[in-house]
Amino acid sequence: MRRYLLFVSQLYSLSILRPLQEAVRARGDEVAWFCEWDEDEFLRRNERVLEDVAAVKAYAPDAVLVPGNWVPPLFPGIKVEVFHGFSVAKRSLERGHFRIRGFFDLYCTQGPDTTPRFERLAREHGHFRVRETGWPKVDPLFRAEPAPFPVRGGRPVVLYASTFTPRLTSTTHLFEAVKRMSEGGRWQWLVTFHPKMPRDIVDRYRALEGPNLKFVETDDIIPLYKAADVLLCDTSSAISEFLLQHRPVVTFRNRRPQRYMIDVAEPEAVEPALERALTRPPEIMEAIRRYAEHIHPYRDGRSSERVLDAVEESLALGREGLRRKPLNLWRRWQARRKLGYYGI
Repeated sequence: MRRYLLFVSQLYSLSILRPLQEAVRARGDEVAWFCEWDEDEFLRRNERVLEDVAAVKAYAPDAVLVPGNWVPPLFPGIKVEVFHGFSVAKRSLERGHFRIRGFFDLYCTQGPDTTPRFERLAREHGHFRVRETGWPKVDPLFRAEPAPFPVRGGRPVVLYASTFTPRLTSTTHLFEAVKRMSEGGRWQWLVTFHPKMPRDIVDRYRALEGPNLKFVETDDIIPLYKAADVLLCDTSSAISEFLLQHRPVVTFRNRRPQRYMIDVAEPEAVEPALERALTRPPEIMEAIRRYAEHIHPYRDGRSSERVLDAVEESLALGREGLRRKPLNLWRRWQARRKLGYYGI
């Protein structure tokens, strides 16, 4: 029987790892969580939590599954990167999605958009493996469950989601436009923001709630994607996730506008852009299809199973053919300081 540890640094990681938890349990294996924050409010009663490093060492996981960019090297088991989002060019590639920090033994990539580059990096560094598996978070997107978020009225549904990054967020620019459009009643609005969004912005948009707009704070955005006909966004990995459904996206001042989105630069242009998106223009829908195939060709809802298969393969191979991981003495010290653990 295998033992898996799910390592969580951010609240949004829960929805990435829960499909993996489901797949582990379906195989009859064990799974537990380790969180960097107080988890009582967010983890479920049937989810096992390890409270400290001593508990992790006693549990002795075979593999640690990580959506973030770091994991304590002192934890037992191979370290597996499953990613916290798609590569959406919020920052330079070297500082962002493709940065190699020396923590991981296995990278489980999402699709052809990122796999070749990670394979080149694996050849260059020599201390980790790469397997293309798809992304566990979107497994529920291609299943009948969970049911779509309930909406009313039979009108088109607009989902507005925004990044928290100050220089990229649209929230400060679009408040009046969203207020006006929601009061107009043509569409049903769902609004949700990144968990790191400043509270004053959250409170301002929450005050817009009414018969045509619902503000949702959640650690699982997938049901909102499934409920929406169109996404309004800025520069966020939510765009890529939503497009996997082959549904249109309107962006506001996207950092790198693409053919598969309708990008606008002024608030008054948002409503006409949403109107156009809801007609599903053929040239845009074809661009969406091509993009979705490039970033995540798997539409079977079984990426979690492929991750576990890749882990099993990596465990069987051990370190055969790999170099030693870098010592990373400074990062090892930082990890111990974060955890407040200085033992062996």
